[in-house]
Amino acid sequence: MKTISTYFAFVLICIITNSVVAQDDYKDRIQDLIEQKENITQEEKEALKDEVEAIDKRLERGNINNEEAAELKEDAARRRALNIENRLAIIDNKIALLERNKEDVLGEEDSSINREEEAGVSINIDDDISIKIDDEEWDIYFNKSKYDRRTYSDLVFTFGLNNAIIKGQSLNDTPYKVWGSRFFEIGWTWRTRVFNKTNFMRFHYGFSFQFNGLKSQDNLYYVIDDEGKTVQTPFAFPLRKSKLRMDNLVFPVHFEFGPFKTTRSEHRIRYSLKNQFRIGLGAYGGFNMGTRQKLKYNQDGSNRKTTIKGGLNSSPFIYGLSGYMGVNCFSVYVKYDLNPIFKSPSDEQRNISFGLRFAI
Repeated sequence: MKTISTYFAFVLICIITNSVVAQDDYKDRIQDLIEQKENITQEEKEALKDEVEAIDKRLERGNINNEEAAELKEDAARRRALNIENRLAIIDNKIALLERNKEDVLGEEDSSINREEEAGVSINIDDDISIKIDDEEWDIYFNKSKYDRRTYSDLVFTFGLNNAIIKGQSLNDTPYKVWGSRFFEIGWTWRTRVFNKTNFMRFHYGFSFQFNGLKSQDNLYYVIDDEGKTVQTPFAFPLRKSKLRMDNLVFPVHFEFGPFKTTRSEHRIRYSLKNQFRIGLGAYGGFNMGTRQKLKYNQDGSNRKTTIKGGLNSSPFIYGLSGYMGVNCFSVYVKYDLNPIFKSPSDEQRNISFGLRFAI
């Protein structure tokens, strides 16, 4: 009798222990499912972020247009929303089965039960994407603010006084008339923001046509002497005008510095240089397209004029330094040729210009 009682007690303890363990086991499984449910939305949100970033990169590279990008984002958002809905439904159904039947769930691993009432899915795509499932809404992706475009273009023209610096002489001893020697330059430039998130430094580049004029004093004009050098010599008749003009095609580059104004909207960041001080430093290089002299003189009581094209050994390549500073589109401008005006002059001369610069 004692032996029977011992066996009965042992069996009863095993049954109770198994029941308690089974109950704890199903509760642990429910807790695991709840933790999985909490991670589902975040996983899908992160996946959608990666997809949208990839679409934006394709848009920036020009592989797709804005309409195609919007369609791809909408498709990705809809797919991720349904993923959230379906994955949450599966977890909810498993939890419901476990809570209803405790540990006694038939075919739990193979069961796939749909919710009786499907959650409503709403997708909103503008510059941001949000997904609403039932009454709960998630902001899935916030686009980064779009920065102002990096490159703009300007029509640039400059004009002012022209002269030459002669080796061994000061500018006060110039053989050219100060107010009669002028220059004009017109060209097209592009300015590109060097850094993406600030407009403090801009890179300017383009092309320009330069017209440099030097008006001689003391009845002088240019000739080639017997040694092949370009020299000034007195003209045979009284000169009313003796002007040398050099036409160049150059390609200027400048780094421009200065403050700027930032305008922020909900999805846009724009930079403005209006009424801002700016300073530009750079260089230029190019080609001489032609050199000519225009002479106006009086011969035997008659006014005559003569234009002499070429033949003065002018330098074929043009290169120099330039800079400007000012406010808004108006600047003070200076340029200095590092190349000599003539290849074989008696006195080495380099063109220098002072004037005003306008960028429109």
